[in-house]
Amino acid sequence: MKKYNSIFKYIFIVFASLIITGCVHDDKYDEPGVGDFQCADLTATMTLAQVKAKFANNTTYVFPDDSQDIIEGYVSSTDETGNIYKTIYIQDNPENPTQGFTISVDMVSTYTQYPQGSKVYIKLAGLAVGTYGSVVQLGVKDPTSTATNAVARIPEKLVPVRVFRSCSIREKIVPKVMTLAQMVSANDQYLGCLIQVNNAEFDSRILCTNYAPSGVTVDRQIRDASTTTARVVRNSGFASFANQIMPAGNGKFVGIYSKFNSTYQMYINKVTDLEMNNFPRLDGIAANPCQYSDAGLTPKTVAEVKQLSTSNPLNQITGDFVLKAKVTANDKTGNLFKYLYVEDATGGIRVNIDKANLYNDARFVVGKEVYIKLKDLYVGAVNGEIQIGSPFNGAVGRIAEVDVYKYFFDSNKPVTAVVPTEKMITQFTAGDVGKWVKIKDLQFIEGDLEKTYAGTAVTNRTLQDCAGNTIILRTSNFATFAGNTIEAGKGDVYAILSVFNGTYQLWITDILGADLDEPRCDGTVYTPLPVIYSDNFAAGGFPTGSDWTTVSVTGNQVWGTSNQGNGTNYYAVMNGFASGNNANEDWLISKAVSLVGKTKAAVSFTTDVRYTGNALQVYATENYTGDPATTAWTLLPATLDTNSGAFGDWVSSGNVNLNAFLGKNVRIAFKYTSTTSAAATWEVDDFKIKGQ
Repeated sequence: MKKYNSIFKYIFIVFASLIITGCVHDDKYDEPGVGDFQCADLTATMTLAQVKAKFANNTTYVFPDDSQDIIEGYVSSTDETGNIYKTIYIQDNPENPTQGFTISVDMVSTYTQYPQGSKVYIKLAGLAVGTYGSVVQLGVKDPTSTATNAVARIPEKLVPVRVFRSCSIREKIVPKVMTLAQMVSANDQYLGCLIQVNNAEFDSRILCTNYAPSGVTVDRQIRDASTTTARVVRNSGFASFANQIMPAGNGKFVGIYSKFNSTYQMYINKVTDLEMNNFPRLDGIAANPCQYSDAGLTPKTVAEVKQLSTSNPLNQITGDFVLKAKVTANDKTGNLFKYLYVEDATGGIRVNIDKANLYNDARFVVGKEVYIKLKDLYVGAVNGEIQIGSPFNGAVGRIAEVDVYKYFFDSNKPVTAVVPTEKMITQFTAGDVGKWVKIKDLQFIEGDLEKTYAGTAVTNRTLQDCAGNTIILRTSNFATFAGNTIEAGKGDVYAILSVFNGTYQLWITDILGADLDEPRCDGTVYTPLPVIYSDNFAAGGFPTGSDWTTVSVTGNQVWGTSNQGNGTNYYAVMNGFASGNNANEDWLISKAVSLVGKTKAAVSFTTDVRYTGNALQVYATENYTGDPATTAWTLLPATLDTNSGAFGDWVSSGNVNLNAFLGKNVRIAFKYTSTTSAAATWEVDDFKIKGQ
């Protein structure tokens, strides 16, 4: 037995000796994945300041390939949490640094080879000093950039032969204490250093929110006692701590000091570096506002909250009430702006909050139950719809962003599906307003087909069921799907039901809310009408012999063509202003287009208006006499641009029905009028007559 023990002892000693003599020192650093790492202890030939000084005259400096220059520093950052991406920050000393530096590398998980506190040596041969976001940094010359000051990331394969971790030295990085007031250009030498801000607290407008929404990088403002100017903490939505709630108290903030152009910012290495749990805060908040308790609160349902509204447009809620309801719609696609809808078993209600991108707040995710403390909020009807908010001009307005933390609390319950209330158009009642609803078998009316959801302003489109009952679909011009063409089939619509002065209307929250893929109510599958005749207009106006006839009844101004502000694309234009407003009546009349043998026909075009004046009128005729005054015209109900405050917001007319002219030759005319007090500029383009 002694013999075998001696053999095992010998093997153990040999194995231990191999570990001790290796330069990686895994036992000391206890870092994952460093087995293939080549360490080295080199001698620096330049300081960080000297390297940064190589960037001069806003021009990238490239070290020669045979350069023997080396810099050294201590790693101040770690990308272990994913908040720092493809960057290694270093400083010249582990404590009381005088210089920091940014190393741009095309490599992730650098912490496994260059953990925080490691002393590193960088061989500069072939590397380049340039800037990104006004921060001087080390990388390689970017061959694809035309900028004289740009650098690209050091390729991953090049990193191990340029950046070496010391085989023997690793130190604890002691953060340099700075105030927010000291974050000025005079201290830019510290960019890249690990710093500590004492007496720091996150801005009250973002209290009780997470570090970053999933997959979205955001800036969170932070304050201290040294200045009234807030600074930025930049958080990645891919960080492992992104969905954690930020600390709500006051205390020590530790992070990497950085900058982007003129904005000073900091990056968190890991949230355990932050000690910000002290109360009261500088702004007077005495206790953690993110901790919710039911103590002393009386639950209220949506229906009961609505009952608190009276005939007055503004009613303050004075009781210690809480509303627990699920978020059914938010502003994710931009169709809702600074408000959301919540719903419980008794109904739904709109909540107004003066904060953009509410969907990025974990409390306001669709399907999340949110707790709303109601005391000191207001409830009342706005254009007939009961809403929750704060006072504005004698009515219910938006709750200030700085007050959001006072009223809204995360239930910490999982997100669950929002189940719609299924109704027919004819079944809606006041009790349904604010609910997420489903209406089966709807289609857009024929006059809306081939139009987009919205033009240059909030736009109404009309949906109908197969019995002919209609309801408005309202879409913001800021919705991400505003420019999408509406679907021409039939299907189920999922939307919020609202009301405006007694008229019910729907708001979809994404384009799938009106996914209309089935045949229309009459069994047909709508296909766009073939174009019979089109004109996109061209340079040179409308000379004799062209497809268009211009008639000037009054005034010296006439129809012409232009491409001003529209690149190479010309359009027809009429403007009655010339050294002042002038009275005009001018006609632009198309050639005759045959609709013989057609069973359907329509005309479409786009318009753009600028400045105050009369609306353009659009007419059709089957028998032009040569004189607009003696011709029998039919006024067409075309959709026209209404935003006279700007050029460039072209609005589609949609397909304007010409079935009254089937079997005939039809002409389309645009009638422009102006007065000595108002002369608008009207532009027309993309003219098409269609039929089949």
